[in-house]
Amino acid sequence: MTIRLPDFQGGLRTYEPRTRPLEISPGTPLTSRTVFSAAHVVADPFADAGPDAPAAVDWDATLAFRRHLWSHGLGVAEAMDTAQRGMGLDWAGAAELIRRSAAEARAVGGRIACGVGTDQLATGTVKEVRAAYEEQLAVVEEAGAQAILMASRALAATAQGPDDYLEVYGHLLRQAAEPVILHWLGPMFDPALEGYWGSADLDAATDTFLEVIAAHPDKVDGVKISLLDARREVELRRRLPQGVRCYTGDDFNYPELIAGDEQGFSHALLGIFDPLGPLAAEAVRTLDTGDTAGFRALLDPTVELSRHLFQAPTRFYKTGVVLLAWLAGHQSHFTMVGGLQSARSLPHLVRAYELADGLGLFPDPGLAEDRMRNLLSLYGVNA
Repeated sequence: MTIRLPDFQGGLRTYEPRTRPLEISPGTPLTSRTVFSAAHVVADPFADAGPDAPAAVDWDATLAFRRHLWSHGLGVAEAMDTAQRGMGLDWAGAAELIRRSAAEARAVGGRIACGVGTDQLATGTVKEVRAAYEEQLAVVEEAGAQAILMASRALAATAQGPDDYLEVYGHLLRQAAEPVILHWLGPMFDPALEGYWGSADLDAATDTFLEVIAAHPDKVDGVKISLLDARREVELRRRLPQGVRCYTGDDFNYPELIAGDEQGFSHALLGIFDPLGPLAAEAVRTLDTGDTAGFRALLDPTVELSRHLFQAPTRFYKTGVVLLAWLAGHQSHFTMVGGLQSARSLPHLVRAYELADGLGLFPDPGLAEDRMRNLLSLYGVNA
């Protein structure tokens, strides 16, 4: 079978999809790396919800996708930016997502960590930012999940310098019941986070970040670095206190960072591991055996797809992630909370389909082809 795809020169070209998927079955638990997939939410396509209305979530499909990830041995990083946190999913929706997913994790024995932010607060004083963090931390801890302290837009707007970050994070870490993951999300993912940790100079910001960790190493399980800069992540990784993990959030350079070098390696907490879940788990299981070359052979070919989905403006990567979930049959529609399915162009979506199909990511290539035809027809393409 073939499908005609736009060549973006005014015509159509013939593309021949794969006929067989990459066959990967759930396997043994992962042992050499701790790996989280930051998971997307599935919108309710029948809800009468506009772009500014509270998110309408299809809870059954959303939780089913998390069970899919757990079945392959991955942890779920819940209510993060991949779940459209702050881009369609408000705090009320995130709190419900955290409670439901944490309960599901207990039921199936899955690992879960959940985002703690300040998105119930548009702006405010440092004291108000701290209180907003405390409210969300309580929800996550009451749900029985590990906390991920996410970067705060409100703190970035309010803080006068590094001391405000040291005060807020120090307060939160002192009261956290269990070790948390600290998340440094770069402005390529959220422009409102420019200058986080009190400086636009990344060297100075890194020093403040490490100062927070050094003051409370017993309360920091690890740090998630999402700066899309492999060199900087490695340098920071080597400066972490003993026992504090580095979780790569670098969706451009994750194979080399997870594989590591003679001085260490990164664990993973990645949005790209939403569409790559089974393949990523298989690659890490290969790494568990000591076969680094085999790990790279599986994961390196996925980087082109990841770099495509996360191309600038990077914050709209969620659109490609949800497209691939729909094409793979994990949900029945290509609709997103906040109408974000419109955030990427047709050329972008077509290329995402080709790259994912080439990797064998679609369990039913025929279904993916049919759904791609339906999408193209909405754009006036007779495929």
